[in-house]
Amino acid sequence: MVKVFGHISPDTDATTAAIVYAWYLNEHTAHDATPYVLGDLNSETSFVLQRFGFAVPELLPELTAGESVVVVDTNNPQELPANINEMNIVALIDHHKLVGGLTTETPTDIVIKPVACTATIMHDHFVASSISIPENIAGLMLSAILSDTLGFRSPTTTPHDKDVAEKLAGRLNIEITSYADEMFAAKSDISSFSDSGLIKLDSKKYEVGDKNFRVSVIETTNTDTVLARKAGIVEAIKTCVTEENDIDDVLFFVVDIFKEHATVFTYNELTKQVITSSFGVTVENDTEILPGILSRKKQILPALKL
Repeated sequence: MVKVFGHISPDTDATTAAIVYAWYLNEHTAHDATPYVLGDLNSETSFVLQRFGFAVPELLPELTAGESVVVVDTNNPQELPANINEMNIVALIDHHKLVGGLTTETPTDIVIKPVACTATIMHDHFVASSISIPENIAGLMLSAILSDTLGFRSPTTTPHDKDVAEKLAGRLNIEITSYADEMFAAKSDISSFSDSGLIKLDSKKYEVGDKNFRVSVIETTNTDTVLARKAGIVEAIKTCVTEENDIDDVLFFVVDIFKEHATVFTYNELTKQVITSSFGVTVENDTEILPGILSRKKQILPALKL
């Protein structure tokens, strides 16, 4: 049995990529495969799975050395189970920069391409292999592309991502703008998440100089619902920093999908320092609006410095 999974804090791409690749292994190879997730889903991802008739994958159980796995939507060991290098990695499919740190006992099938979404890579593979894609699988792939590109607003979007999404939408008779708006409306409903849950909902750990940060992003069409909870989120951040011994602080960004800017919490001297140095702004309050900032991968993480 092959276990297929993406990164901690699973988003729509990581979750659907696990489902899609497990389907591919089961239907078109000799492998038996099961998709898993490494955490709770956001409301957008739950909406997408329900829309196309899929159950939420189970949480990944503790892995034992030598198990066969496929890793999707990441190649960063910090975003994977601690014993990932003890696994038999059958394949890795990703669209992020190569981080390093993963090792395998034998050669493995690795595909990393400069596109906005893992689903785009999988679509290309299926087309090149003349594999017929069922409508529900096509729906997951379309949803992942629209999610990762923020409806083609993100600077990570490539013409190829857009072309693939348009082909999938045409086949499914889905109007892209209206469907993307439905997805983003679902994503913007944060009522079921605690303040602590919001911090870890879409979060990656990242080293900046001699400091380690948890860089958290909430993508929404209504920033007011997040900012109204600012005091509680800041207290939850302080608790998070105390409890996690591998981070010095949390950088919390609220991305407004429609207004195309990010509001970052600058609640202490360290967060003020890193945002000032990274984005060339003068931080005077406990939040700072960063015009045009939408992508953690392309605009936030590369810019961070002390």
